[in-house]
Amino acid sequence: MNRTILRVSGDDRAKFLQGLLTRDVPVTGLGYAALLSPQGKYLADFVTFADPEALYLDVASDMAPGLAQRLSMYRLRSKVTIEDSGLTVARGMADMPTGALPDPRPGMGWRHYGVRGGDEVDWNAVRVENMVPQAGAELIPNESYILEMGFERLGGVDFKKGCYVGQEIVARMKHKTELRKGLARVQGAVLPGAAILSDGRPAGTVHTVSGNRALAYLRFDRAEGMATEAGPLTLA
Repeated sequence: MNRTILRVSGDDRAKFLQGLLTRDVPVTGLGYAALLSPQGKYLADFVTFADPEALYLDVASDMAPGLAQRLSMYRLRSKVTIEDSGLTVARGMADMPTGALPDPRPGMGWRHYGVRGGDEVDWNAVRVENMVPQAGAELIPNESYILEMGFERLGGVDFKKGCYVGQEIVARMKHKTELRKGLARVQGAVLPGAAILSDGRPAGTVHTVSGNRALAYLRFDRAEGMATEAGPLTLA
């Protein structure tokens, strides 16, 4: 598991991140949040936590440099420092060891910072079971909208926290529109990256596959009569 834990320190750290993230970093335990573009599109998601000296963003390692750069763009005169903490993280689904904390997303087990290893787990199967998107698979920077990707269900957005970058678009999608597309779980003839058709019309794309089930980005009004080139699909 390639993760980087960014450390945000300095007197203005809480105010700085409050104006950027879709959900504030919790005082205790773990949180889940994202950084959006001004157009309300997904840029990165991360598990968050705090200690008395700093706030931390646990992000996929290949996204960490871009996230740090983007945060630095917003720093301006804020008294904050953004750096790689050097922390490691272990994950698991079995009994939670001493010092570990529950992953804030439903069904995603525990995380233990400062140690290595963890349980041998088929995380793709866990994500498909719990409909949890992943960066680079279902979550595409500058394309995905977090409400379509289930962030409300996953606790990754707070509609009462006030303004943050992209907040107006998220609020509009929540209160003024009905989602016509989004993350779904399908079963049947699933192939990674396969186009989904419904009565010959484009209906979506298959992403993470586990057995005969998968996560897909889907047009909900075309969820009947679905198929890939390999055969029929249904909602799971």
